Amino acid sequence: MATHAAAGAGTAPVPEPDRIHSRSRAWPLAALLATALAAAMLWALTVGPAGLGPRAAWLALVSPGNSALSPIQEAIIRELRLPRLLTAAAVGAGLALCGAVIQALTRNPLADPYLLGLSSGASLGAVSVLLLGFAVALPAAAFAGAMLAMVLTLTLAGALGTITPTRTILAGLAVSSLAAAGASFIVFWTAQGDSYREVLGWLMGSLAGAGWSSVGITLPVLAVVGLPLLFCGRILDAFAFGDTAASALGVPVPTVRWTLLGATALLTGAMVSVSGSIGFVGLVLPHAVRLVAGSGHRALLPLSALAGALFLVLADTAARTVFEPREIPVGIVTALIGAPVFIVLLLRRRSIA
Repeated sequence: MATHAAAGAGTAPVPEPDRIHSRSRAWPLAALLATALAAAMLWALTVGPAGLGPRAAWLALVSPGNSALSPIQEAIIRELRLPRLLTAAAVGAGLALCGAVIQALTRNPLADPYLLGLSSGASLGAVSVLLLGFAVALPAAAFAGAMLAMVLTLTLAGALGTITPTRTILAGLAVSSLAAAGASFIVFWTAQGDSYREVLGWLMGSLAGAGWSSVGITLPVLAVVGLPLLFCGRILDAFAFGDTAASALGVPVPTVRWTLLGATALLTGAMVSVSGSIGFVGLVLPHAVRLVAGSGHRALLPLSALAGALFLVLADTAARTVFEPREIPVGIVTALIGAPVFIVLLLRRRSIA
């Protein structure tokens, strides 16, 4: 089977038929996912006890202050539902994108964005401020906790020798366990009354408190960090053949690995800081996209981001409406859907076991 010769740093030897086949499916699939995402968001704006239809949602978006809507109806759409939907889309896209990058860097199909202990570190920071009564500082504390966990993980992996995928995974597991133990101890020692429910809701992953401040955190970080990651497809293709092959293709492996791990940690930390730990998005969505679009990362990365955004918008809509008037954390919904889907994917890809 013919292959491309290396034509510069990061050019991967992906078989030519696979490249053509992947590209032929990528654009139609991207258009389909983008259309489905826009339709799902418009539909989600109308779902809820307020009884607002598509026309009301559209008027609130394109014609604020329209006399056909009451101030309350307009506020429900523009101040409650819209920022929550934008946050859900950004978090879903960010986590799925990070999952695809991490799986390529570590050559581990079971890797997810929380590999470096980011989720547990963010949980430790968030729990600390929640129980101290400084909920307004929650995003900053969660982000700081995630970044501290990332630094500890990479430092520990570096102390073991050359940073390799195996050492990174083991270091992340150690830091994650330590941070989770710290968060559990703080909850056990400090939480009282209703604070248990608030802490538990955040730890399970929830977008109930998302507002325009959350949009102001997630969308800029997704644009600044996530967009450049979308153009790293050729480099990640090279990593699929191992570090030696990537080096032979001109990829400065240690530098690239550190840079991309840091970028994914930064992006994941920003997402987790507003949503809590939402599982399975970064683990399952890249696998699902691979089944349809192939393993070439030039197509996989943007398609994973679109699929993640669509999935989390739908999951969050279900979380706030299925058990109305009660709302459940969206992390429960993603786990209920993601775990069975992942089992099916494992059965279809037994070769990764």
